[in-house]
Amino acid sequence: MVTAEKLPPFDVEAEEAVIASLLVDEEAIGRVEGIIQPEDFYRDQNRWAYDACLALWSRNEPINQVTLAHELARREKLDDVGGLPYLARITMELATPVGVEHYATIVKRDATYRAMITVGSQIVQMAYQGGPDLDGTIARAENLVMNIRESQRMGDLVALRNLLDEFWEKPGIDSVLVGSIGAIRSGFMDLDALLGGFQRSDLVVVAARPGVGKSALLLNFARNAAVAQNARVAMFTIEMASDQLVHRLLAAESGIDVGRIRLGQLNEAQEQKLMAATGELHPLEIYIDDSAVVTISQLQAKLRRLSQQLGGLDLVVIDYLQLMHGSGRYRDNRVQEVSEISRGLKMLARDLDVPIVAAAQLSRAAEMRQTHVPLLSDLRESGSIEQDADVVLFLYREDMYVNREEWESREPEGIYPEGITKVIVAKHRNGPTGQVALHFRSHVSRFEDLLPMNEETA
Repeated sequence: MVTAEKLPPFDVEAEEAVIASLLVDEEAIGRVEGIIQPEDFYRDQNRWAYDACLALWSRNEPINQVTLAHELARREKLDDVGGLPYLARITMELATPVGVEHYATIVKRDATYRAMITVGSQIVQMAYQGGPDLDGTIARAENLVMNIRESQRMGDLVALRNLLDEFWEKPGIDSVLVGSIGAIRSGFMDLDALLGGFQRSDLVVVAARPGVGKSALLLNFARNAAVAQNARVAMFTIEMASDQLVHRLLAAESGIDVGRIRLGQLNEAQEQKLMAATGELHPLEIYIDDSAVVTISQLQAKLRRLSQQLGGLDLVVIDYLQLMHGSGRYRDNRVQEVSEISRGLKMLARDLDVPIVAAAQLSRAAEMRQTHVPLLSDLRESGSIEQDADVVLFLYREDMYVNREEWESREPEGIYPEGITKVIVAKHRNGPTGQVALHFRSHVSRFEDLLPMNEETA
């Protein structure tokens, strides 16, 4: 008896229903783009059609039978999908402006099942190959499975107030202002004087080696803009979970060590301070997305949707750039993929008329130099970040390279620069370069302006 080969999971009707919905509802693409990608479609013709729809949408062109047929013809795929009869048939039989998210979820579900089949086959092959490194093989198998799980954790933008409510609910502890804002102030006097604030449509890159405090600085930018200017801020924290971000925000606002907040080791006075800090943060228009996987197109869809809901955005913060993913076109070339990401961020900043502040990881080149001070050349190994950015800020802390004992032996009359962070404006497309100094209180994740010497000694 011959057993027919079993086909992998797919639903052609759901795939075609998604395409048909896009042709009759101009808002449908924004609702499903964050759910499914072209590679989630099983049938080639449906995948090609969806990819063409995304291309039209990215160019702000309407999606209908005529424009889709033209885009497919331009790609020499119109005949392959079945020509105009294919588009006419699915539009007549399946088009509906309601339920497109339901069909997209079915497509994504089946794509995930197919990914599980692929991963299962890979794990079987790894097991057959065997070898002495059992722990390593198990770790690789676990990573394959976890990659599937992470791809499902898309998440979405969540209001800070909701996360703050969750924070107090977990340990059992029992007004929207919208205005038109020009430049967004960083909240640090000398930096704002040098930059004139973050300008709309600018891409601002904050680059540093790990551990210097770039994540904390971006968080401070978001908080300061929301407090001082009632700014509407969207934050994408790819490396850090939203609850960790809330811990840092509460620490910076209350002055309580972030470790104590995380562990719940608070006395009554500290708990009162934390509640007061919650009251200060609760009304802020900060929206947070901690999706583990974010592509440029997903970022675009989420920000467009939030911007429409709020009537505009004032600041977008991304931590950090190199953790994002491109379209998949440069899957084997990370430098080109990072270039695609930085170009996409700049285009998005212009499209939404909002400053985008993105953290970036510097290469190890600075570690090899005697001074360790970052240079623009340290970014050049990471694609076209330097070229695409309007402003490049480097963070440098001397206390990360020289301990107190070494410093005092070298500078007996000087004051050890603990926490002193130089913010180097290495590129400023529309203004001067230079540098300012801030003080970083790492235990509470807060940067502060340096007081003039006469005030410190007064």
